This record gives sequence, structure tokens and C-alpha cells, in this order.
Amino acid sequence: MQQNNNQRHGRKKFDLLYFLVVAAIVVGVILLIRGFIQTGPREINFDEFTTYVAEGDIKGEISAQPIGGENYGVYVITGNIEENEKVTQFTMNITSDILNVIMMDSDYDAIHIEIVKLETNIWLSLLVSLIPYVIIIGFFFFLMRGQGSNKAFDFGKSTAQLSRGKTVTFKDVAGCDEEKEELVEIIDFLKNPRKYNEIGARIPKGVLLFGSPGTGKTLLAKAVAGEAGVPFFSISGSDFVEMFVGVGASRVRDMFKTAKQNAPCIIFIDEIDAVGRQRGAGMGGGHDEREQTLNQLLVEMDGFNGNLGIIVMAATNRPDVLDPALLRPGRFDRQITISNPDVAGREAILNVHARNKHFEENVKFDEIAQRIPGFSGADIENLLNEAALLAARDNRKVISIFDIDEAIDRVMMGPAKKTRKISDHEKSLIAHHEAGHAVVGLKLDNANIVQKVTIIPRGQAGGYALMLPEEERFLETKQSLLDRITGYLGGRVSEEINFKEVSTGASNDFQQATKIARAMVTEYGMSNLGPVQYEKPQGSVFLGRDYLKDKNFSDQIALEIDQETRKIIDACYDRAKKVITENLELLKKIAYYLIKVETLTKADIEEIDKTGTLKWYEDKEALKAQAIEEAKAIETELENKALDTDTTNDTEDKE
Repeated sequence: MQQNNNQRHGRKKFDLLYFLVVAAIVVGVILLIRGFIQTGPREINFDEFTTYVAEGDIKGEISAQPIGGENYGVYVITGNIEENEKVTQFTMNITSDILNVIMMDSDYDAIHIEIVKLETNIWLSLLVSLIPYVIIIGFFFFLMRGQGSNKAFDFGKSTAQLSRGKTVTFKDVAGCDEEKEELVEIIDFLKNPRKYNEIGARIPKGVLLFGSPGTGKTLLAKAVAGEAGVPFFSISGSDFVEMFVGVGASRVRDMFKTAKQNAPCIIFIDEIDAVGRQRGAGMGGGHDEREQTLNQLLVEMDGFNGNLGIIVMAATNRPDVLDPALLRPGRFDRQITISNPDVAGREAILNVHARNKHFEENVKFDEIAQRIPGFSGADIENLLNEAALLAARDNRKVISIFDIDEAIDRVMMGPAKKTRKISDHEKSLIAHHEAGHAVVGLKLDNANIVQKVTIIPRGQAGGYALMLPEEERFLETKQSLLDRITGYLGGRVSEEINFKEVSTGASNDFQQATKIARAMVTEYGMSNLGPVQYEKPQGSVFLGRDYLKDKNFSDQIALEIDQETRKIIDACYDRAKKVITENLELLKKIAYYLIKVETLTKADIEEIDKTGTLKWYEDKEALKAQAIEEAKAIETELENKALDTDTTNDTEDKE
């Protein structure tokens, strides 16, 4: 308590010093400006005054006021407003002798001087002159009295926020069970340090969470805050970087000072790459403010002074740019990769975000999880939110499977372009293109299977086929890669076979196919060039991909790489031609139903493959035809009755 009182007393002295310094600066600036700027009427001398009198510009009554000693201040006006003359104001300082001359000399008979003795209140004048200074000083005093971390002059104070209450717990985090186990151990140490100390274990001083955006790094930190039961300080890495020199390092010192006073506790730094980037070589002799902040962070985390009971957590999606000194054991001992969830993790995340939503009974989260590989936790949350918005748009309180289907399409490809006009020829071309993908996916064992195909334009695409592997794989064989390339080329082959011309719709297919083929040659050793890696794998940019790649092979090898890539593409193209030619009737059936219903699911495509028809559509058409026939029959019957009535009336008239 005494220490806190001393801190408050020291802060008051610090604020008072700032107040005095700023007030002195403001007053000095005002006085300086007033010294340089002249305001009011222009001052003239006695000779100019005599000239104005002789020319008749000054006449009538003028006033003279004592200004101290033998001196008088004279207020002069030239011209006459009533006679529409130009009026100019002047002032003149004269002695009592000159004043007597003006009053006695006949040359100045045209004017009359009245001596005015101004009676003023000295205290009132002083108060009026001090009002501007009081207002300015009061404004700065108000700024300095601001509360919390927004104080105008508390630049060096930490802006870390202390969280209170369990807003998020580990029950709200799904799809990363192993990562949660690592963090549970950290929390257990803070609650029961004796268990670890007795066996001689040292808990990690720092935990770094890294992964792609949306994988749940910050959410895990919030869950730790909810579960820890100890003070949890959170701050963003960008909060350390300011325009003022020394502010970042000062905030780091103040943050750890506060943490020591509240130990045991946890400090969480979000987006630490903003302050923890790798330091340069110091070329040019310049000094980076960010480096000074980083150096202070390194000292606080593992310097001469220990931080017993303080655990630093940090999150970033760019671990490759962090300084090696920050990542070494003793600072961030434990580094946890948060990756996109697998199918079981996606199902668990769906269940978490579905807690406050109502779904129809036919909505199966296990099936939905299989349809969205590669989705992060944030993508899944956005998916269910889009589905809820679609249901609310139709004034429904329950989310259907159709809402989720549409939401998946919206998240992956954008909203449907329902107003875009497409000609019949273009629609047929798109339908046959997408049907080509579907046929190859059905007939090749390792090709990606078409889960859904549509010719409704979305985003920049005229239509698209959602192609996914039958099951998630972590390793790919050479044959599976070749089958995937063949599946991507199925659309272009279908256009060539059915229309004897090709379109621009296959550009993205070529991009994906070429990417796989080149990786087979340069990374996986699946070509005649042998098991040699010519290029590094293109990892995610958020997990440390280099933009600048070193070319470690000759121009001759580069030519051979291009030739091998082209050889793979050509072989897969010929294979796609063979598959589609052998199943041309199936392709035409799928394209026909695509034109009719615009969207086919995996079950629809499999039904067409097995039976040659789409039962639900044919039944719908049959009911429609039956309704038309019944309507025609009723219309014919009504016409016959009307005819019979007219005939009867004619007969009666004749009789």
C-alpha cells in the first residue's frame, strides 16, 4: 500500500512538472507573437500630423490622454463619415510642450484638443489580460488529467489491458485439442507451481502461437485468460511503436513492472511481428526505434533480473520474420503451430458455433465438415453466420441445408450473379465444361470427386465444380497427382470434343494443373530428372515462405524442367480425352440436366451415372405435364359446355 502511495505521489510531481513546462512554453510563445505582430491604428509623428492639419484632413475635436510623465497619447481621425469621406485612424505620442504648441498656435485653429483622463480599474484590466493565458493553461491541465491509458502525456506508460472474468474458456475452442493440452500445462503451473518445482521442472517462460490467419490463435489466448485464474495482461505489438523516441522501450519496462507487481500472471502480445522483427545489420549507422523496443523486450524476458511467475504468450502469422534471439529457449521456449483443422476438428468447430442457432433435422455437421476442407475456424464461423443471414432474409427462424449449401458457395466463390444474362450457347458450353470435370472425377480412382457442379455465375466464374478428394490425405502418390491433373483438364477436353472450339473458362484449371506438374518435377522427384529437388516447396506465406528464391540450377536444367512439366500435362490431357470419349453419353446426360436444373449435387451425378436419368427432375416434369394436360382437359370441357349452351339457346329461339 505504501509503495502504491509513493507511486501516486511521484506521478503527481511528474504531472506538475509537465504542467509548469508546458505553461511556460505557451506563455513565452504568446508574448513572442505579440511582440512581432502589430495591431490597431498606425502611429504617426508630429511632422505628419502637421501636414494632415495643413491639408485640412484633420479638423474638429481630437482627444489626448496622459500615458505617463510628460507624455500624451493622441487619437487622430482623418476624413468625415457624414460627408462620405475616407476615414483613417492614427495615433501619435507627444510631449506636454508640443501639446501646448498645438493648443496655442494659430496654425492649429481648425482643431480642438480635449484632454481625457481615463479612469480604469487596475484589477479589472489585469484580469482581462490574463483570461487568454488562463484558458490555454486550463486546456492543457484538462488533457493531463485524462483518465486511464489515454493521458496526453503518459506516452511511456503501458497500454496493456487487464482482463477480468471468464468470457471465453476452453469449451469455446475446438479443433485444436493438442494445442489446448500444451496451454493447460502452463495454466496448471501457475495454479500449482509446487508440483513442478519439486521435480526440478522449469515451466516455459514464453509460448509463441503461430499459424495462418483465422486458425484461432487469439481465441486460444482469450481462453487461457478465462481459465488461468491469474491476472492476464493483453496488448498488441503495434502499441509499442509510436512516433516518439523511446516510447516503445518505456512501455515494455512499465508493462513488466506492472506484471511483477501482479505475479503470477500472463502477458499476451498479439501480432508480435510488429515489434519483434529481425534486426538489421546496422548498415549506415542509423538507429531504429523498433530495435530499441525489441532489445528492451529481450532483456525483460530473459535478462539479469528474473521474471518469476510471469509467462509471456504471443501470437503471429509471420514467425519467419521474428528475431532469432526472441525465439531461442529461455524466451519463447514453446512454439505451437496452429494449423487448419482436419475433418473431425471442423465438425467440432461447427458444433461450437451452432450453439445459439437452430437447424433442421436433416443438417448433418459431419457431412458439412467433409465438404469444406481447408476451412479455418474463422471461415467456419463465417459460413454458419452467412447461413443464418440467408434464413433471416426469408423470415425463417430455422436454418436449412439449402442455406448452408448457398453459404458454402458464397464463401468460396461469392454471391450468385442472378441478373447476369447468358446466351443459350454459352450456357451449353459451361455445362459441358463442368460435366467434363464430373465425368473424369467419376471414372478415375484418385481424381478429385465433384461434390457439386453449377452453371450459375458466381464472382468472376461463369460456373464452377467443387472438386474434393474422397478422403483427406496427408501424402500424395504419383498416380493420385496425375489423376488430379487429369481431372482439372477434363473441362477443356469436353469443350474441344463437343464444340470443336475452346474457351477461356479453363484458365484456373490450367493454373492448378501446371502447379502440380511443376511440383512433381522440381520438388517431388517424380520425373525423368530423377530424385533431385530444384525448388523449395512453396509453403504458406504465413508460415515463412520466401518471396525471393535462389535459382540453384542451370539454364539447361530449366529447359528440361519445362519439357518434363509439358510432358506430364500432355499425357494427362490425352488421358482425359480417352476417358471423356469413352463416356461421352454420360457427359451429355450430365450437361443436359445441368442446363435444366443449373445445379447438381454429388448424389445427382451418381444417380445419372447409374440410371441415366435424374428421377426427381423427371417426376417433377411429369407432374408438370400432367397438370398441363388436366388444365387443357378442363378448358376443353368448359368450351364444350359453353358450345352446348349456345346450341340449346338457338333451338329455343327458333321454336
